[in-house]
Amino acid sequence: MKLTIRGILAIAVLFAGSTVKAQQTYNEMEQLTVNEQVTTVITATEPISFVDISTDKIAGDQPINNTIRLKPKEAGHEDGEVLAIVTIVTERYRTQYALLYTTRLQEAVTDKVVQPIEMTAYHNPAVSLSTEDMYRFARQVWLSPARYRNVSRRQHRMTMRLNNIYAVGDYFFLDFSIDNHTNIRFDIDEIRVKLADKKVSKATNSQVIELKPEMELEQKGSFLHGYRNVLVVRKMTFPNDKVLTIEVSEKQISGRTIALNIDYEDVLCADSFNEVLLQEE
Repeated sequence: MKLTIRGILAIAVLFAGSTVKAQQTYNEMEQLTVNEQVTTVITATEPISFVDISTDKIAGDQPINNTIRLKPKEAGHEDGEVLAIVTIVTERYRTQYALLYTTRLQEAVTDKVVQPIEMTAYHNPAVSLSTEDMYRFARQVWLSPARYRNVSRRQHRMTMRLNNIYAVGDYFFLDFSIDNHTNIRFDIDEIRVKLADKKVSKATNSQVIELKPEMELEQKGSFLHGYRNVLVVRKMTFPNDKVLTIEVSEKQISGRTIALNIDYEDVLCADSFNEVLLQEE
């Protein structure tokens, strides 16, 4: 195959673009001006997994999962001096900023949101399913019809039932609902997921293993008659003598609690719904 001069130039430009994108100096980075009297807040579009500050001239912390705060530790620097390079790694991308000192407060950046053009795609091996994808799948589960009809619990004139279990990647999506047959509003205090012994003998100690949900779709704190939520937990196996329990407790003074026990056989059925879920859009 023969290449024309135009084709050769196009390939050269393509490789040149790839080289520039693969390497950069701090002069090519987005530059943020900072001052010791101003807190610089950087907000990512998704949870931050890792932050690196290249020198100890900058103090930083992460108050919430998608936000970091930065500030020079002391004054005495020259205008334009590079104090540090900050690297931010999220679930699906990474970005870097050069922090330049300024003596003028009005020039210091107070609020910075990571822009799409500043994101370099990154495959984080510790994240098999991003938070955005979790919410998208959970919303699909919430909108899907209930496939379980025989897993339920009645207590305090309330009925708690399992609607669906889906397996997506390394996670289980547990879809449940509660019907309140009273006129007393239920104020949610805590939702717990745990593994517990199916039968507790008086001669043995009962072992309960707490499972921290990776995500809760609904954050509603109370309901009057109806409630539905989807919890995401890491995929697991457990013996037949244990049950997976979802427990919803109410704030004091009333303090009502209702718990739903899910047998291992029901959890195993989740695998058959995986392909169906991925096709639902």
